[in-house]
Amino acid sequence: MTGSHYILFLTHYFPPEGNAPASRVYAMAKRWVKSGHRVTVITCTPNVPNGIIYDGYRNRLSQRETIDGIEVIRVWTFIAANRGVIKRSINYLSYLVSATLRAIFVRRPDLVIATSPQFFCGLAGVFVSRLKRVPLLLEIRDIWPASIIAVGAIGTKEQRQNSLAIRFLERLERWLYRAARHIVTVGPGYRDELLKRDVPAQKVSIIPNGVNTDLYRPCNGDSGVIRDRHGISHDAFVVSYIGTIGLASSLDVVLRAAQQLKRGSVEGLEDVRFLIVGDGACRAELERQARAQDLDNVLFAGRRPKEEMPSYLASTDVCLVHLARRPLFRTVLPSKIFEAAAMRRPIILGVEGSTADLVREADAGLCIEPENEQQLIDAIRTLHGDRALRERLAASGFEYFVTHYNLGELAQRYLDVIDQAVTGSPVEATETGAVSR
Repeated sequence: MTGSHYILFLTHYFPPEGNAPASRVYAMAKRWVKSGHRVTVITCTPNVPNGIIYDGYRNRLSQRETIDGIEVIRVWTFIAANRGVIKRSINYLSYLVSATLRAIFVRRPDLVIATSPQFFCGLAGVFVSRLKRVPLLLEIRDIWPASIIAVGAIGTKEQRQNSLAIRFLERLERWLYRAARHIVTVGPGYRDELLKRDVPAQKVSIIPNGVNTDLYRPCNGDSGVIRDRHGISHDAFVVSYIGTIGLASSLDVVLRAAQQLKRGSVEGLEDVRFLIVGDGACRAELERQARAQDLDNVLFAGRRPKEEMPSYLASTDVCLVHLARRPLFRTVLPSKIFEAAAMRRPIILGVEGSTADLVREADAGLCIEPENEQQLIDAIRTLHGDRALRERLAASGFEYFVTHYNLGELAQRYLDVIDQAVTGSPVEATETGAVSR
């Protein structure tokens, strides 16, 4: 490390929003500040996922606050709920304009970092880095526009394949990759997708999400409070999904499984309760379907503060991590697995590809085919009837992820990449995200 750096980080999401992008940026930036670096974040007024501004904030042209030593500048955007295409696109574009203009008045940094999952933020990063004449480090947490095509967010299949807009976005995507001095991504699957798009291997480093032991510790949570809040018996077997309830999560599978359990067609699982924690574009429809089918074994907690997540995990017997069965999602590495493992909770994983390989290697849970309710029921039955297995998977996952995905060490590795990008020295691209000890 050649010395301290001034890092300007552009991100659409930041605490008090509690989604994975916000949590990652905050966790990294907080550690960089503690290491003696200066970090300024340009972000939006917190409003995710419902498009409702959080208490204590207003959607102004610009407002400042300091969070754990991080200078946070919030800019005006067109506020929209996390659903629909047109309004969300306007929201993304408004951030592009506001963040770029606001960055003009920020002291010249040593480096600009811009992070997906929406690449108009990446485009803002290109503009700002060129205005400031400093290198751009592009962080890829989602492959756009492929991810929005994968969940069917844009028209029919034929329209998507022939869409001029999609072709334009794909060209823009490749231009962003070329414009960045270096690219950081969160898993090997994403790296493979970037290589398919002709990004040189030496230009990509993998810095995955990690285990935040500051917040997630086995002793950090009160299961009784959560169960009482939602009317769940302390003897019930709780299967929790905690995260965004969107098109990508495909949580219809939970309702189909719950319906079978409700009918009593699976003996011995009458005490199973599904607890869905979070919000998103599909929550209201899932709740409507659950009420229509009288599924009182499915409970919706809504969006809860990040600080309560350890207690929700403590109240859980098994954590469900699930995504729709799409080829692109084989590249995804959900942060939920790290949180579950840090709280010593076994996982049922409905995600194929690199995440399934990782969970198997860690021996942290059972892997099922996504969107397959029968395999979900079978996994629940296996874990429900075998406490020793649950404890073994929980202990193994905890040991593996705390050892190999230590957030402090990952933040330091990220700083090494930043240092090389700032100084112009060749960046040693990482082939794997795990921290070796």
